[in-house]
Amino acid sequence: MSTTLRDERDYFERIYTVTCQVPHGKVATYGDIATIVGDGCDARIVGHALGALGSRADTVPWQRVINRTGGISTSGHGQREALEAEGVTFDEREQVRMDTHHWTGPSEDWARAHGFQPLPPRAGKPADAQMRLF
Repeated sequence: MSTTLRDERDYFERIYTVTCQVPHGKVATYGDIATIVGDGCDARIVGHALGALGSRADTVPWQRVINRTGGISTSGHGQREALEAEGVTFDEREQVRMDTHHWTGPSEDWARAHGFQPLPPRAGKPADAQMRLF
């Protein structure tokens, strides 16, 4: 096995590890996963890794990774149905309701302990923001 192939597999494993952290009922973007993985990872690499899951598609929640606008980037394959089964809702444009379902990323402690980066806070959403009822 060439070093390049081994390195790619290790890289993909890091992507799968992060993808497994996205909770039921939440979604992350390809870019979110790339940011957490770091080390030059980009959204396209995340897409390639998820496309290479093969038999592991049953254990890595690939359906929870979507494009930055809230759209499903796969051509079918049951992604929407899988997300809806988890309670993820879509708007009238067929986009995931990102304000409700966008994952804020792993905790800083988890990220650092596993050699990843936490996601930076989103604009307008402090890291400790909570939904206010009153």
